[in-house]
Amino acid sequence: MEAYEILANPKNLKRRKIINIVMLTLSVVSGLVAIIPLIYILFYTTAAGISSLNLDFFTQLPKPVGEPGGGIANAIVGSVEIVGLGSAFGIPIGLMSGIYVSEFSKSFFANIVKFVTDVLSGIPSIIIGIFAYGVIVLQTKHFSALAGGFALGILMIPTVTRITEEMLKLVPISLREASLALGISRWKTTLKIVLRTASGGIITGMLLAIARAAGETAPLLFTSFGNSFWSESIDSPTASLPVQIFNYAISPYAEWHQKAWAGAFVLIALVFIISLIVRLITKNKFSQSV
Repeated sequence: MEAYEILANPKNLKRRKIINIVMLTLSVVSGLVAIIPLIYILFYTTAAGISSLNLDFFTQLPKPVGEPGGGIANAIVGSVEIVGLGSAFGIPIGLMSGIYVSEFSKSFFANIVKFVTDVLSGIPSIIIGIFAYGVIVLQTKHFSALAGGFALGILMIPTVTRITEEMLKLVPISLREASLALGISRWKTTLKIVLRTASGGIITGMLLAIARAAGETAPLLFTSFGNSFWSESIDSPTASLPVQIFNYAISPYAEWHQKAWAGAFVLIALVFIISLIVRLITKNKFSQSV
């Protein structure tokens, strides 16, 4: 009764309401502060770059300074190619590492993997680019999309690993126990029950890794380098959106500055579209499972 009387006291009720209003207000303000920069970037980039968008921008190669028209078709295709190579390299390694760390979290080697992953996630991307330069570019004696994909793949590994680990840990232990009780082996339980249950969050983590890699410029300066024409193969210098935007942005030409803003808008739009598609796929998958 004493606790009830304390809570029912008008002064305490008023104080709790005031605290609730204050904390709710602070939460809303914090949320707005978090999304305002993103909204500002989206609107500013759209306003600055959308005027330069046309069919030629998406279908033609870059033109020399002084010639009207031109586009960044090679950079768009090159970015898709390099990010695709990076995903093919980094996502499987990150996924398998995350599964191992989650399922064997108490082992000594799992702790080493966690530590190395944390260290790798804090390494500047330019260092990863220099590493890929030494491992691939210096050995092959030329820049290539393969080297760029290798660098971006390394950047994806820690993000995919940590998110996969956290998503698998959220799966209820009762699901594992029920599967094992039915006589299903541990590896099948992990792959067909646990991994499938956490697939929505894991796919989101993969998307975050791809989004981060797609906007990286520094590693590609040392690896894929860039190209004003179509690339002949993945073993040759390849144009990419971040590098093309960088080259246009640091130039002294106003026309190239406009194309840099247009390229930035295209890059943001691609990431947004991929995010939307993945969200729809994972939402439908979750609805069907429920």
